[in-house]
Order: sequence, then C-alpha cells, then structure tokens
Amino acid sequence: MKEKFLNLLNLILVADVFLVFLGFAWFAIAAIGKASGINLGFDLWHQLWQPVFNPAIGILMAGALVSGGLSWLNRKFAQKAETNRQVISTPMGNAEERIPENN
Repeated sequence: MKEKFLNLLNLILVADVFLVFLGFAWFAIAAIGKASGINLGFDLWHQLWQPVFNPAIGILMAGALVSGGLSWLNRKFAQKAETNRQVISTPMGNAEERIPENN
C-alpha cells in the first residue's frame, strides 16, 4: 500500500513538473512576444497564473517535501528493523557486541 501511494505521488509530481515547465516556456515566449508587439497569449497566461500555475508550483514544492520526508522515515525505520533483526538472530552472549551505536 505504501509503495503504491509513493508511486502515485511520484507520477503526480512528474506530471506537475511538466505543467510547471510548460507554463514557464509559455510565459517566456509570451513575454518576448508582448515586448515585440506580437500577441502570443501573455494576457491569457496572466489570467491563468492564480488558478493554474501558482497552485501547480505549490503542489510541486509540497510534494517534494512529502516525498523526501517519507523516504527519510522509510530509511530510518528500515535501519531500526535491521538492527532488531540482528539482535534477535544473534546468540545472547554477544548480542551487545553486534548492535551499532547511534552516537
């Protein structure tokens, strides 16, 4: 379930990155066109800034933070699980010797 969620999150973030890149390319071309006196959709892009591109950038930043945080937690719990497996699978006499110290 966790892997499925992460795969869906990554797919959404990839699509969002392309939307942000497309919006930036449109902005750059439209700004050059407006400076040249050619109408290339700068006014339409400006109208779409608040409802489309601004939230897309916010979702991209939030998704990157969530994805990074989940990866960090996953690594942290995987290390603890590995440490617990080592302690359980070792003989009682030398279990303390094989536990890595986190200090």
